[in-house]
Amino acid sequence: MFKNYLIIAWRNLRKEKTFTFLNVFGLSVAFGTAILLSMYALFELSYDRFHENSDSIYQVYQTEHNRNGAQLSISKPIPFAPALKEEVPGVEKITRFNGGTALLTHGEKQLRMSAVFVDPEFFSIFSFPVIEGSMKPVSENAEIAMTEKAAEKLFGKENPIGKTVSIFIDEQEKAFQVTSIIQDIPDESSLNFEVALNFKSQSQRAYGRNIDRWDNSNHEVYLQLSEGTIPEKFEKATRDFTARHYEGYLADARRDGVQPDANGQYLQQRLLPITDYRFASEKDGVAVVNRIYPYLVLGIAFLILFIASVNFINMNIAKSSQRLREIGMRKTLGAGKNQLFLQFWGESLLVFLGALLLGLLLANLLLEPFQTLFNTRASFKNVISFRNIFGFVAAISFITFIAGGYPALLLSKLGTLKALKGKLNLDGGQRLRNSLIIVQFCIAILLISGTLVLWNQLEFMRNKDLGFNKEQVITFPLNGKQDDFRNLQLLRNELTGKPAIRSISAANTNLGRGRDHTTSTSVMTFDHHNKTVRTNVMTVDHDYAETVGLEILQGRSFDRSHATDSLSLVINEAMARELGGENILEETIYLEDSIRFSVIGIVKDYNFQDLDREIEPLTIFLNPQWNMRYAYIKVAPGNLNAAYDQVKLAWNKIEPNAEFLGSYLDENIDRTLSRERSMMTMITSGSIIAIILSCVGLFAISLLVVSQKRKEIGIRKVVGASVGNITVLLTSSFLKLVGIAFLIATPFAWYFSGKWLENYPYRIELNVWIFLISGLIAFGIAIFTISFRTLRAALQNPVKSLRTE
Repeated sequence: MFKNYLIIAWRNLRKEKTFTFLNVFGLSVAFGTAILLSMYALFELSYDRFHENSDSIYQVYQTEHNRNGAQLSISKPIPFAPALKEEVPGVEKITRFNGGTALLTHGEKQLRMSAVFVDPEFFSIFSFPVIEGSMKPVSENAEIAMTEKAAEKLFGKENPIGKTVSIFIDEQEKAFQVTSIIQDIPDESSLNFEVALNFKSQSQRAYGRNIDRWDNSNHEVYLQLSEGTIPEKFEKATRDFTARHYEGYLADARRDGVQPDANGQYLQQRLLPITDYRFASEKDGVAVVNRIYPYLVLGIAFLILFIASVNFINMNIAKSSQRLREIGMRKTLGAGKNQLFLQFWGESLLVFLGALLLGLLLANLLLEPFQTLFNTRASFKNVISFRNIFGFVAAISFITFIAGGYPALLLSKLGTLKALKGKLNLDGGQRLRNSLIIVQFCIAILLISGTLVLWNQLEFMRNKDLGFNKEQVITFPLNGKQDDFRNLQLLRNELTGKPAIRSISAANTNLGRGRDHTTSTSVMTFDHHNKTVRTNVMTVDHDYAETVGLEILQGRSFDRSHATDSLSLVINEAMARELGGENILEETIYLEDSIRFSVIGIVKDYNFQDLDREIEPLTIFLNPQWNMRYAYIKVAPGNLNAAYDQVKLAWNKIEPNAEFLGSYLDENIDRTLSRERSMMTMITSGSIIAIILSCVGLFAISLLVVSQKRKEIGIRKVVGASVGNITVLLTSSFLKLVGIAFLIATPFAWYFSGKWLENYPYRIELNVWIFLISGLIAFGIAIFTISFRTLRAALQNPVKSLRTE
């Protein structure tokens, strides 16, 4: 019996080649796209869940209340972690974590790698398994642990265990012994590194000078709670700990009239689950977890599948009139409702299975381009699990049952006499068809609107005046073996006098995100006129403001002819407002054990942080011999590529073993917008596919409508109807549906777009034109899709359509 069902199903599918092709094409594209998008979303949602103790691992952060409100800080002082474990119950294990880079030397090979300084408990908290060597990595100060890839890069095929590498610390090379090889860090890890060292192995400036200091914070802290410890109760238990060790901060907050939180706390220690780390952002000093992006991607995948399923249902219902006599004959011969349902559902199942296999093949073929386009490491390997496979099978089965089962149920319930007479009341079916077409175009208009809003916001952020010259400035990390001050002098010697080079400077932080993908911020607080002032700090070399293109509003920038500039400050407008007073350039600030600093200049506010943050107070120090970390080269306009090559050549001459990671500042800014760009690409791709699938369904329905009205068209032409009249007759009903979809979708698109834009302090203003353009695009696509068949029908000789009467 089942074999007979399959044979009949195959014959019917072959008989209707056009509709079979449209169904299979639409469903296979939908399945392929949905598989890739779901893979991406599931990969994002799986971040940091591979750790064995992921449910009990947390990052410690604090909410600080000051005169400007509440702010979040993840940076901790050196004694914080040991004291917290000793004084507050509930801490099973705790580790300090300080990330950065390290220059490793072995023989003639010299490589800069991403490095972390951690306590030995780090590897018992997090699941980064050791595959060779000591099972207790970085137990001693002179030990180093490496990932497999890092070991292969540095040692090749040699056994790295027991080998010695040199690392440049405190302006000298220190020897470390490789004692452990760690399995390569999983793609879905928020913590990434190539080498790990003992936390106490850091430089004197980072560790040695701060062992007992609570007023200098420079690293992160992670902990594992004891079994049964509730995070909220643990946070409450830290209040006495905070009162003991932050007494000075709390006293200053009370003196300044700072408003505490609802519990009367000026500084509250908090916990962020490691599984929420990737999705956390700051709001009012608290980490807010938002997984909307991966769920949005899953939603787009569902909507694409929904549109393809709607096409399938609409085409099957519309074609049902062609199979009425077959149904009547089979019922006359004794076929029951269940048998007919299985027959028609079997045909649908055959189409769905074929489309699913093609979709899987399509997803596999497009995986690498997909990974490149969306800058993701998601793959089948990352997401294959029993839970995900079961969910995938269940989802596909549900879609197949609903999309294939509804038309099958509709046909199997048809009465025998009505079927034999070829009569089918399609009023209900047409209402359903029209409703589904409206929903399809609602989805398409929502996605088109989202794409336009995203594109406008992204262009606004890319083209916004950031307060500095982002087109003519090259920046790169001073990642060589020699100290930064000497390298900068050598760089000046190499490039000074070249026509393409305008000026050279350096700073300890980068603008945007460079090719080394690292970002850093430094914050300090000090007392000024009996109030606590909080500011971001930056250390620069001479010519920084001129090189970067900062606008000096008052005073001057640092000048070599002024020997006292090492005790001078340049601040931004936000910092000037923070200090208060009318004559800012006459202000004196006492820092670092009462050292006197003078404000010599005020620069116009510029975006020295990510563009999703408002401009905060900034204080700029001059210290050319400090650890500058990044060089800034201003080049002449014109041939920017040639200037870039000159800078690269000079750096390779100075540090032949160091990789040149230079980029223009506009490229750095683009990297900070990578998430927004990925979202725009994702929604744009979803919009295009949704539109294509909607067009496929609309085209198929227009074929059936024209086929059913062939004789009506012939009669109308005989009695004098023009081509235009007939075209309007055939298209107006479809365009009405698109119009209804536009009216329904636009308020939702406006609301959700506005909510999304609230995340950005610098944003576009929504206007009606964005949504009108979305509607016009939808109308244009609908007209274009149905015009092929309608025009052909309107132009056809009426004799052909009436010949059979």
